[in-house]
Amino acid sequence: MLDQKTCVYVLSDSLGETAELVVKAAASQYNSGHAEINRIPYVTDKETVKETIEDAEKDQAMVAFTFVIPELREYTVNLCKEKNIPFVDIMGPVMEQMARITNKKPRFEPGILRKLDTDYFKRIEAIEFAVKYDDGKDPRGLIRADVVLVGVSRTSKTPLSMYLAHKQIKAANVPLVPEVKPPKELFEIDPKKIIGLTISPHQLNEIRKERLLALGLRDHASYASMERILAELDYAEGIMRRLNCPVLDVTNKAVEETTGKMLSILREGI
Repeated sequence: MLDQKTCVYVLSDSLGETAELVVKAAASQYNSGHAEINRIPYVTDKETVKETIEDAEKDQAMVAFTFVIPELREYTVNLCKEKNIPFVDIMGPVMEQMARITNKKPRFEPGILRKLDTDYFKRIEAIEFAVKYDDGKDPRGLIRADVVLVGVSRTSKTPLSMYLAHKQIKAANVPLVPEVKPPKELFEIDPKKIIGLTISPHQLNEIRKERLLALGLRDHASYASMERILAELDYAEGIMRRLNCPVLDVTNKAVEETTGKMLSILREGI
């Protein structure tokens, strides 16, 4: 059984969290479930490996490591064998089998998983942000947004916000309606991070008619009337002039195309 004297040195060319978790999982299978773990992260040279193995030899410890750099793996294995130190190469055998299966060479780049995880969580955070601050739900979010989209109803504000979120950009959007005063926060943020959306009256008329039919309503309701649409677009144009923000016409534009133009605007504004 493991006891209080059990010692493991963990080496990694990244953080070493994987090796440490494996060692802890193995230790939990013994009565005491305890192992003294000394983690040495970001190892990039043989000298650090040599010093660590010398310490492991003195402490009669085991060595576990996750190296993706072949030279460090080979050096560690040979040195442990030379000094008769028990060791576990956690990453090596898995990488070798994957290389055989895929018939491809690995990138030999430490820390890729952490980078992928970071990108993933940033994307999830941006998606949650877009949902929370969609359709002007909470104007307090405008200050925290990377970009704020404004425009009349059915100008693709929500789809564009979600598409930007998948690119790790926090987007909020605010509908411009003549009967509703825009939030004061909209006029307090940098106009460089506000993008106005406009559309041709005729296309908006068709989109709104289809929307009403989808909801089981008559397509000649005020919401889809040309008079109402022209009034809304005129009002929105006035607000955008006050904001002094760039304006994009989304008429007959795919979400991907409009997003590309938005990204160019945001890069220019940085």
